[in-house]
Amino acid sequence: MNVSQQIFTSEDEKKPLKAGSMKAARLRLAQRIVMMVLGAGMMSVALEIFLVPNELIDGGITGISIMLSHIFHIPLGILLTLLNLPFLIIGYKQIGKTFALSTLFAVVVMSVGTQLLHPVNPITVEPLLAAVFGGVILGVGVGLVVRYGGSLDGTEIVAILVAKKLPFSVGEVVMFFNFFILSGAGFVFGWNNAMFSLIAYYIAFKMIDITLEGLDQSKSVWIISDKFRDIGEALTERLGRGVTYLDGEGGFSGENKKVIFVVITRLEEAKLKSIVEDWDSDAFIAIGNIHDVKGGRFKKKSIH
Repeated sequence: MNVSQQIFTSEDEKKPLKAGSMKAARLRLAQRIVMMVLGAGMMSVALEIFLVPNELIDGGITGISIMLSHIFHIPLGILLTLLNLPFLIIGYKQIGKTFALSTLFAVVVMSVGTQLLHPVNPITVEPLLAAVFGGVILGVGVGLVVRYGGSLDGTEIVAILVAKKLPFSVGEVVMFFNFFILSGAGFVFGWNNAMFSLIAYYIAFKMIDITLEGLDQSKSVWIISDKFRDIGEALTERLGRGVTYLDGEGGFSGENKKVIFVVITRLEEAKLKSIVEDWDSDAFIAIGNIHDVKGGRFKKKSIH
């Protein structure tokens, strides 16, 4: 169909496209809701089945809520909702409606989950086991919620806003807050439990990364070489990856350069370097991590 045909397509022909788009949007929304419920539910399990019964905490508002619940005997679910609300209001005004509403939904699901699971007996009373398994489940749960557009802790919203005004990253701001929160656990639950809480926090932190990036993490690669055509063909033939040739210019020499761009999996990185080395040992290679890849002909596959 040429351009003029596309412009003058009848309304009857457009309706299936609109219906298809609406159906796809509903499916994406349903997937988002299901995954956020799953993520928030997993965090509830981590808290009530592993961490809280063993007097271990997580960072952020969740950690503060656990300590206040222990001190004042207020249900954890109520505190999780009430303490997160002010930050959600800030997030609504400063970050965006969709993010704030997604976060509110996830926090409410998590709070209800902790209330329902509170009477359930813990699986283990061994602090180290509770820290390890609680951290794993909590990290995956938080990662799922973040991956689908929400958050489970108000301190992340504060960190995003503070990082815009100060020369610190969001991660550094969150770490600063959590240093004091995890230190407070030493005074409330004892220093042994505070150290176990730190283990749980570290494991959760790493599991969030794995959940967001995937075990089979994708990588973007830029290669600069005079033998770009040979290298590009070798990558296509031996890795089965499509490559893109970009035009570049040397900053010092002013010479025109061809840049090879390709997306690979983490498992293919060593093989790619070997292929490039075979053709040009002096080639420039830059490799970066990618959180997600969609479209085109890229499909993750295993190395044989």
